[in-house]
Amino acid sequence: MADDFATSVEMGLQLTKRIYYGKNAPKPLVMEKKSSTTLPTALMVYAVVTDPSIVDNPDIPSYQPYVHGRCDPPALIPLDMQGIGMEVDCYMDTAFVTVNGTWRVHCVASSRYCDCRIAVPMGEQGSVLGVEIETPSRSYSTLLIESNDTKDASLIANAKDGFLLKRQIYTLKVPQVAGGSILSIKVSWSQKILYQDGQFSLNIPFSFPWYVNPVGKLSCKKERIQLNVNFGMGAEILCESSSHPFKETRRLVGSLGFLYENEVRAWSMNDLSFSYKVHSSEIIGSVLRNSPSMLDFDQREMFCFYLYPPTVNTRKVFRKEVVYVVDISASMQGRPLENVKDALLAALSKLSPADTFNIIAFNGKSLLFSSSMVPAGKESIGKAIQWIDQNFVAEGSTEISLPLNQAMEMLSKNGDSIPLVFLITDGSVGDEREICEALKGLLMKRGLNAPRISTFGIDSIGSRLERLLNDTSSVILADLRIEALENLDSFEIFATRQIETITANAWFSGSKQVEEMVVKLSLQTGVPSEYTNLVLVENKKEKQTSKLEPVDEKASDHVNIKKVIYLRALGVGFGNLNATMDNLPVEAAEPNFNGTSEMRLLVLGVLIFVVKSVENATNISATTQPHMYQQCSWTVTLPICIVV
Repeated sequence: MADDFATSVEMGLQLTKRIYYGKNAPKPLVMEKKSSTTLPTALMVYAVVTDPSIVDNPDIPSYQPYVHGRCDPPALIPLDMQGIGMEVDCYMDTAFVTVNGTWRVHCVASSRYCDCRIAVPMGEQGSVLGVEIETPSRSYSTLLIESNDTKDASLIANAKDGFLLKRQIYTLKVPQVAGGSILSIKVSWSQKILYQDGQFSLNIPFSFPWYVNPVGKLSCKKERIQLNVNFGMGAEILCESSSHPFKETRRLVGSLGFLYENEVRAWSMNDLSFSYKVHSSEIIGSVLRNSPSMLDFDQREMFCFYLYPPTVNTRKVFRKEVVYVVDISASMQGRPLENVKDALLAALSKLSPADTFNIIAFNGKSLLFSSSMVPAGKESIGKAIQWIDQNFVAEGSTEISLPLNQAMEMLSKNGDSIPLVFLITDGSVGDEREICEALKGLLMKRGLNAPRISTFGIDSIGSRLERLLNDTSSVILADLRIEALENLDSFEIFATRQIETITANAWFSGSKQVEEMVVKLSLQTGVPSEYTNLVLVENKKEKQTSKLEPVDEKASDHVNIKKVIYLRALGVGFGNLNATMDNLPVEAAEPNFNGTSEMRLLVLGVLIFVVKSVENATNISATTQPHMYQQCSWTVTLPICIVV
């Protein structure tokens, strides 16, 4: 689908050669291209052109030779950008981003209309929170609704628009905008702030291609970025690097404010990147207390407890026991399996000599690198690399239960190390609940010595597996118990994590009541879920023209008419058994850019991981166990949001 999008943009750029700017019009402002890709690298808006004859300058109509035929698929012409601004609020490991911009339909004759497509690239683990659009005749805004509402269910199932490209670029369409019109757009999303080697790193797509700069307008344009870092404790925040020349506007205890504002000839061609550290020589923690605002739907008093690692490398880390469980079924053929190999080789190279590891490859059967755990020395890792090259051949079906049980039994049952299982698969199997039930019992039985299970979707296996391996390689604090929680009637975690946890519980238990809890929380917080859907609400303003009806001079001369446009579901889904049985590749998960398609993605591993988290949530370990070892940076934070 991403390739189809890029092809449509290339067609659109070719069509812009038809636009006439006058005899003495200046040449387009052409900047050096950083990349040959035509996928959006910042918030973009495109004219959707099926009839090429409508392409013209709305201000200077020109004689154009008639064009026969239609664009199939439709061409996408990037619109001129008139203004842009961004506001970012960072809280712990999450950034909330709001981008405001204006675009002009500069490529369609003033007497003609076209749809306009919005594309919103988001950073790591981005989630759309809302879109607002203003045109001269209509306004639009997204709204969350319940997916299983009987009156909307069939409309949602048949929705054709509103989806993700490459799981990180959200796109939706605005219908019938007149040539020459100005579109004002506001988009909000949340994304992950990465933490590695004692440093928080934020990266937000903000690189605009040269062709969005208006032709003939040489006057300077203003870019504005406001960045707020809220850490919430009395520790010193140290700025490490920045892509844009920010000026500090606020410095309070645990909080900083920055502003970038500049007159530019051409829009930014650099993503917003910003990194910072919180300076502390010891493990520090804090409790944040806050009363709800009068407008908050939840009027309970809230506080948040979290811990933060030291920046001084004086701590010792745990020894690790790691089992990599890798799917080598037929659907993993090609790029997916090659990505897994690369990530696995990088992970093995990060192991410490005192760590132990093993590898289990599976399809309809399981293949073990060794019958027992192996020390992570150079010789063993060299043999493992050879074994991977020989045995990682994509073929056969998908059977997950056996290799998972083998991995669990292989790990030790003492408390002298951190046992880890990494499950990598693209399949969905019929006995998922039975697998989860069995693992749940085993995890509860083994308690603090139970393995930590992590899973990966293979679309992002390379970067995320390596990142998680880096995180787990330097744990200095584990199994923490907070006795005060035992005296509370209930406690909750942040909205997104809470929705994910309850969703896993709803799938695992099959409870409609738990599903309703997810729906309620999703609608209250505005965070999408598996059981809610975004819709686009249109408000159309039509002037009153009837002379038979009296008009109040004090009243508005417009009548608001609302229309709902149903968008596709954005949830990951709960797997597709038929797709797994047919060994369909992961690319089959993407919907057709110009049509509909069923999503085929796996969530089994996430569910297994969350089930364990749910069991441990009210029974966090009674002691901390710092271990003596040579690596020393701690890369695990513990944010817990508690409601009393």
